[in-house]
Amino acid sequence: MSQKVSHHQGVLYMLTSVAFFAIMNAVAKSLHHIPAHELVFFRSLIVCAISFYYIRKLNLPIAGNNKKWLFIRGISGLTALMLFFMTLKNIPLASATSLQYLSPIFTVLFAVWLNKQKVKNMQWVYFAIAFCGVLCIKGFDDRISLFWLSVGITSSLIAGLAYNSIIRLRETDHPYTIVIHLTFISLPVTFIWCLFDFVLPTGFDWLALAVMGVTTQVAQFYATKAFISGKAAEVAPWNYVGAVLSLIIGYFLFDETITFLSIVGISLIVVSLILNSRLKEVSEINK
Repeated sequence: MSQKVSHHQGVLYMLTSVAFFAIMNAVAKSLHHIPAHELVFFRSLIVCAISFYYIRKLNLPIAGNNKKWLFIRGISGLTALMLFFMTLKNIPLASATSLQYLSPIFTVLFAVWLNKQKVKNMQWVYFAIAFCGVLCIKGFDDRISLFWLSVGITSSLIAGLAYNSIIRLRETDHPYTIVIHLTFISLPVTFIWCLFDFVLPTGFDWLALAVMGVTTQVAQFYATKAFISGKAAEVAPWNYVGAVLSLIIGYFLFDETITFLSIVGISLIVVSLILNSRLKEVSEINK
């Protein structure tokens, strides 16, 4: 199932994923009156339906081949997502989002450990620059309790494991198979949760839920292709573009302000991504 593509193609996949995740997050924010687990249920339902259609169309094995890592992908993806939504409900949005952007760092750490991928020393420096940029954009509330700080960090850590499970699956399973297995775990769990806590969507909510499901499908599919096609240290940093997109969306749709620190943060992220890309290009030239 592994596909030979260029480094630039992998980056393009990740940027596509980040853009659609940014749209999905904006839609989810507009549905603040609907519980987080219910949002996960509806988006999983739509993702499952779309993935099932393409699996049947392409005549792929729905059960997959590497069942161990498909299960790990499903359980780690759901756990990371639910922990992230829990932090959203209990700490400021800016701080929860900042903690989420630790996941690229954990992704690379797991890639070194689980998948034996190599990371250049300077890439860690560029990671640090990008994360400092995120902190400048999002800020951080020092009144957050140690407990919720730990929950947010744990969410990012488990997300790193979820992304590395995709790397393990790239030789055995198709992206649609990988994506649908996340819903096999999330659907029954969130359905049971909805039996005890459910808010009936009305009017525009249904359209917003549909958009959230479709954008999630596209985002997950291309994130999967990105990690299948490239090394974690090369594609994971581009997740930080999401912080810039969130800032822009917040400014135009939610009347959020852009401060001087935000501009500094964007500059740091852009610089780190350019430096990381240049490091890759220099390495290829010197081969």
